[in-house]
Amino acid sequence: MQVRSLLLLLALILVAAAAEAGKNKKEKTKKDGSKCEDWRWGPCVPNSKDCGLGYREGTCKDESKKLKCKIPCNWKKKFGADCKYKFESWGGCSAQTGLKTRSGILKKALYNAQCEETVYVTKPCSSKIKSKSKGQFPSLLS
Repeated sequence: MQVRSLLLLLALILVAAAAEAGKNKKEKTKKDGSKCEDWRWGPCVPNSKDCGLGYREGTCKDESKKLKCKIPCNWKKKFGADCKYKFESWGGCSAQTGLKTRSGILKKALYNAQCEETVYVTKPCSSKIKSKSKGQFPSLLS
């Protein structure tokens, strides 16, 4: 009977210690947080070259912060990594220029980025000729 009481007392002490540790973690996050709500964020600046890991600086009144960020290495440099667009399908190939064109409409501007509402992109036409016999089998009884 005494062993049970001792184990029960030990379990209660462990639960109380865990609850106290949880309170300390919550208090620390509140101290680090800011009450300022009007943050102005700059662009993501990569640590080296023009893509990869980097930092974004933000200011609000007299406070400033740095956040980690990442610029994918396949991003559209012309638009900025913080402007997200919904693109249409590629148009037909222009015989005069040898380029295909499509447009994109702004879907989301991250971190208050200044983005164009509509953007246009071009790419060279493919030199491959697509065969129309895809999915058709040649006749075996010729």
